[in-house]
Amino acid sequence: MELSSSSRSRRLVSLVAVAAAASLTLAGCSSSSGGKKSEDNGAAASAGKASTPRMTVALVTHQAPGDTFWDIVRKGAEAAAAKDNIKLIYSADPNAGNQANLVQNAIDQKVDGIAVTLAKPDAMKDVIAKAVSAGIPVDGLNAGLGQWKQLGLKEYFGQDETVAGEAFGKKLNTEGAKNVVCVIQEQGNVALTQRCDGVKKTFSGKVQTLYVNGTDMPSVASTITAKLKQDSSVDQVVTLAAPIAMTAVQSVSDASSKAKIATFDLNKDLVSAIQKGTIEFAVDQQPYLQGYLAVDALWLYKNNGNYSGGGEEPVLTGPAFVDKSNIDSVAKFAANGTR
Repeated sequence: MELSSSSRSRRLVSLVAVAAAASLTLAGCSSSSGGKKSEDNGAAASAGKASTPRMTVALVTHQAPGDTFWDIVRKGAEAAAAKDNIKLIYSADPNAGNQANLVQNAIDQKVDGIAVTLAKPDAMKDVIAKAVSAGIPVDGLNAGLGQWKQLGLKEYFGQDETVAGEAFGKKLNTEGAKNVVCVIQEQGNVALTQRCDGVKKTFSGKVQTLYVNGTDMPSVASTITAKLKQDSSVDQVVTLAAPIAMTAVQSVSDASSKAKIATFDLNKDLVSAIQKGTIEFAVDQQPYLQGYLAVDALWLYKNNGNYSGGGEEPVLTGPAFVDKSNIDSVAKFAANGTR
């Protein structure tokens, strides 16, 4: 994929961040829930721990129940928190209004920093303004690339979803796909819309959008199955999350379809599916790194006044393609729940 000089610069920043993160081993941390669980899952002691005063950081995401992507984000955040002597408070809600209330709760608790996702930025702007007004530094991750600066966030860690979608479309051209269904599991989520729009921009064939309810997997399965039965010319299903991709595998079988499946994002089951050939490839945006960097950045800001990108450029953590050519190198990390 051809990248602009600006994108190459962002990628270099990201690679530096990756190198720093790679020197650490996963550790559990104090959190609202799950810290002990992380330790029980075999997390090792941190390579080093900050001696700076204890901080409290809130990580507030739009995670939907059952979406394993966010388990990986959280593990990265917990690793950074353990290293930086941070008490991590994790909370999530896919409903934008409820997510905004969770940010307000963090403000009321007078936390030292907030890391937040902006899947639906218009619903979040007022409460983020309150946090900024209260003197609480806020950074963004995963969703909100186009809005983080105007909302007053210090920095942003994630993937350029439009760039990722465009790269995805180009790869589908090389795979010989002709008729694509792009499955969006959450209406109104700007990041998901940008992915499908990116695919449409570069893919030379036909792209149809299919909306499903990502919180109801039986419904997801039946909706995709019905679409494949209704249009037998569909030869490629594009999903935007690993659990949706795994469900699509069953839908293809149930519809007796010959469509292939490719997806955005990874989890342990999806890695196995790529190894078996039931899923062609995935775009990895490195969620562990997003969680790690978002929390670590707040520690750096408080203790040394640093902010990545100088408040002007995001730190990109993707996209990177994972397929049969490199899946074995990723598999061992996926088995640990960190890819």
